[in-house]
Amino acid sequence: MPIRLHDSLSRELRELKPSQPDGVFRFYNCGPTVYAPAHIGNFRTFVVNDVLRRLLELEFGAGKVKHVRNLTDVDDKTIQRARDEGRPLADVTTRWTEKFHADCAALNCLPPHEEPRATDPRYLREQVNMIEVLMDKGNAYRAPDGSVYFKVSSFKDYGRLSRVKERELQPGAALKAHAADADEKEDGSDFALWKAWKPDDGPNKWPGPKGAAEGRPGWHIECSAMNKALLGETIDLHTGGVDLLFPHHENEIAQSECCNGQTFARHWYHSEHLLVDGKKMSKSLGNLYTLDDLVAKGFSPMALRYALLMGHPRKQLNFTLDSLHAAESALATLSSNFHTINDPRNIVAGPEECHRFDEVFDQLSDDLNTPGALGKFFPAARELMATVKPTKADGGAFQRVLFAFGFQPLSLKQLAKGAVYDAPSGVTALAEKRWAAKLAKDYATADALRKELAAAGWSMADRKDGYSLEPAKKS
Repeated sequence: MPIRLHDSLSRELRELKPSQPDGVFRFYNCGPTVYAPAHIGNFRTFVVNDVLRRLLELEFGAGKVKHVRNLTDVDDKTIQRARDEGRPLADVTTRWTEKFHADCAALNCLPPHEEPRATDPRYLREQVNMIEVLMDKGNAYRAPDGSVYFKVSSFKDYGRLSRVKERELQPGAALKAHAADADEKEDGSDFALWKAWKPDDGPNKWPGPKGAAEGRPGWHIECSAMNKALLGETIDLHTGGVDLLFPHHENEIAQSECCNGQTFARHWYHSEHLLVDGKKMSKSLGNLYTLDDLVAKGFSPMALRYALLMGHPRKQLNFTLDSLHAAESALATLSSNFHTINDPRNIVAGPEECHRFDEVFDQLSDDLNTPGALGKFFPAARELMATVKPTKADGGAFQRVLFAFGFQPLSLKQLAKGAVYDAPSGVTALAEKRWAAKLAKDYATADALRKELAAAGWSMADRKDGYSLEPAKKS
């Protein structure tokens, strides 16, 4: 089944496929501003993008996907943090870049193939070049203070991604609420391409476009320049959180298409907001969690990854600590299944292919339906363990599913520490038969198998998503 994904521009499900003759699928997702630790709402987007990256690699081949994610290392927030700490900007952004990378690794996110920084001289030059082209074409102008702004009225298609006009809002009025630097603009809807140096910027300034003052690039232009430099004038897919749809992605389209005269992105995909306990995350409510906050509460990064995939990416997900408990339990179950299916003592000869998990990939390929895929994964795994001996192909197919989700199975020692014990294969087989009988509502058989387990010295506790085994307590 080809991968079909909702396109935020056309509002339709469209197939993902490479557009260039080399067959490489090119996609870009907006990365973090590195001035503080990323929170779990940020990581919902990054984890969703990671699953998409993995699915694309399974579809086209690992060497046929090029993934770029940027780092914003200069803006008002990074400069403010450097000023507050009395440290060079590069020291501050390096610290938080390293923290972001550590969190991504803990969540088992694949690193992008390229991760450009806004202040890298290569991409600063590309940003300045694009701004100069836009000025020459009449799409941008120099303000009295030496800043440069994009003239929104010069791009007739402005608003087509976010449907600004369909919401009966004038582009200018809509953008004014998002503008932090409106003093020098010709129109409130225009946005900064280059910001002239101000004393609060400290030593952070670079040579500007021709005729402009020294300063720094605006936020939006960096993504357009990095896309062009690393992926070309037209990319296959651009992704990000729904909060970036307007004005950031709208502005990327305007400046890129005016500069290059080409369609900027063939496909747009946005994941929805994460709520915590039914509310928007905020420090004042005490519900803004980082990965470190949750690890300090005793949860694993892999549990967070699982919890972030429990809801459809295009729908708001309500995160709770209870959802992490459920995730830990589910991970223990799939880890136990993984070790049983891949235990050489259990593997038998059989077909070289396994189609038992095809429906899992059908769900993932249908608009990245992660909860639907999880819903197909566990019953298929239970059926495999309860009805037949696993083959080598079964084990490979199971691992392929784990790769797609990015789940790392718990080790046998970790399972034991979590009170999901490494039971002998015969005990595990009894437990699986009992669980299958319970699902089939064959309660007489389930009770008889529970007694067999007890006689073998094991206790089985049922949950909604599976079961756990532990040695029976001695009286």
